[in-house]
Amino acid sequence: MVQSIIDLSESEDRVINIVKAKFGLKNKSQAIALMAKTYQDSFLEPELKPEYLNKLENIRKGKYLRFNSVEELRKATS
Repeated sequence: MVQSIIDLSESEDRVINIVKAKFGLKNKSQAIALMAKTYQDSFLEPELKPEYLNKLENIRKGKYLRFNSVEELRKATS
């Protein structure tokens, strides 16, 4: 666990206290951790699933499947 000393304005401290009260958290550390997790989920790039990365790699390498009709495509995907 990392410990940090931070300087907050009164309004920032109020926001942390509101988050703490709204979610029933025990301390401000939990409130800050919740805000960081929410920020990560909302704004940072999500981690891609390995299956999707494999599909992307196949596309980059030019490994495509060709179909002559929609029926062939449906058979291959089902």
